[in-house]
Amino acid sequence: MPDEPPAPPANLPPEVVDALNESAPERLRDVAAYAEALAKHKDRETRLEDEPSDNEIDDRADDLPDDVPAKATVTIKEINDNRYYYWQWRDGDTVTSKYKGPVNPEEEI
Repeated sequence: MPDEPPAPPANLPPEVVDALNESAPERLRDVAAYAEALAKHKDRETRLEDEPSDNEIDDRADDLPDDVPAKATVTIKEINDNRYYYWQWRDGDTVTSKYKGPVNPEEEI
């Protein structure tokens, strides 16, 4: 008696199962390779979205000035080999920055 085909995952849409069942072995291998590469890519995108950039400070400061919106982030800018904190936010197509203070290397993340 020939081996039975594998059972598809329960959460796989029926139209995908049907398309795979109708595919030749080589096409299935191509789909598998593409699906694995796409999954890795999407995992990486998700990780990058979840991680703060190196120039952003995770903790929101309690000293947010009145003229800086709550959506602003703290960014580190290097100017003439000196590092400074700036509040930075987007207003439409414009990115606005406001000086916050110098970076103390002992306090830097």
